[in-house]
Amino acid sequence: METVAPYKEIIDVIKASGGEYFKRCFQCGLCDSVCPWNRVRNFSMRKLVREATFGLTDIESEDIWRCTTCGRCPQQCPRDVKQIESGVALRRVATQYEVYAKSANPIRAIKSGLNAQGNPFGEDRQKRGDWAEGLGVKPFAEGMQVLFFPCCYSSYDARLKKTARATATILNKAGVDFGILGAEQNCCGESIRKTGDEDLFKKLARENIKTFIDKGVNKIVVSSPHCYHAFKNDYAQFHVNFEVVHISQYLAELVSDGRLQFKKDFAKKVTYHDPCYLGRHNGIYDEPRNVLKNISGVELNEMPESGSDSLCCGGGGGRVWMETQKSERFSDLRIDQALDIGAEVLATSCPYCITMLEDSRKTMDATEKIEVMDITEIVQELI
Repeated sequence: METVAPYKEIIDVIKASGGEYFKRCFQCGLCDSVCPWNRVRNFSMRKLVREATFGLTDIESEDIWRCTTCGRCPQQCPRDVKQIESGVALRRVATQYEVYAKSANPIRAIKSGLNAQGNPFGEDRQKRGDWAEGLGVKPFAEGMQVLFFPCCYSSYDARLKKTARATATILNKAGVDFGILGAEQNCCGESIRKTGDEDLFKKLARENIKTFIDKGVNKIVVSSPHCYHAFKNDYAQFHVNFEVVHISQYLAELVSDGRLQFKKDFAKKVTYHDPCYLGRHNGIYDEPRNVLKNISGVELNEMPESGSDSLCCGGGGGRVWMETQKSERFSDLRIDQALDIGAEVLATSCPYCITMLEDSRKTMDATEKIEVMDITEIVQELI
């Protein structure tokens, strides 16, 4: 099968897929100067944009699958080229031709799992709520105050289930009237959309929206910044408007209202890693830090790249499902940064970040030097 279409056809498909912003680029190179890929290998977003402008993109290339959609280059771009939207447009072209680079091959299986079971792992849909066993968590029913929506990783991954259980324990302790959807819940679809499969994203989104409306959902507390972004921003195209709150925001609210009180000290040196989709994409920086600052004993120190300049973990844009060579993992750099400032705990509030950082912690033989913890895990220990 010929995988590189004539340049005119490529240009037309790119434009139709949302990549018309490429033509704004005047090749200043600021995107390349901040791209985390250039910390671990040579990569040029500027080159990719230039090639796409003239329809010269090789849709078999690994380069169109590298972008983690971290949001650093749009911060710097003086021409609003919309690198994320334009890069996703290239992936839509590849998806249309059913062409994936070697590193992106796992996406085929991911799509199969999402279609069949509503989760990227292809795990049994009926087991989605098993993480809550023994916690007294109820199925969501109309009239409940909050729907707790743990992401796919928090529902199925052995490490991340701990964060879902921690969250449920905290909500119970604070007297929150909440429930979960269990088997009726689908993946939010944010990451598969970033890989270029718009149709599958819409299928998942419509099914979730129908369930939310049928159940009478008004307020959704999410564990993942990617779910937060999908429900708050992406689902707006379907003309729905649910109140969406990330768990770090909700924790800050519960602490401020006196509904959560810490019974113990946490006498450790802690640093906080800002997830791209919580921070840069949605402007949530203060709430998780405020929670940590309210914990007695915590010594909170910032890494060199924090806040709006936070270093990406490498898991966004569907990269969490793709293989990244050991020498090219951003999360290795992040572990080093945390160790360099003497942190004993690297805290964050994103399942993808935990997945990437835990992998690096293990492969770097740093398991005895530093812990990676979700903010909910820290709070659970202290209440």
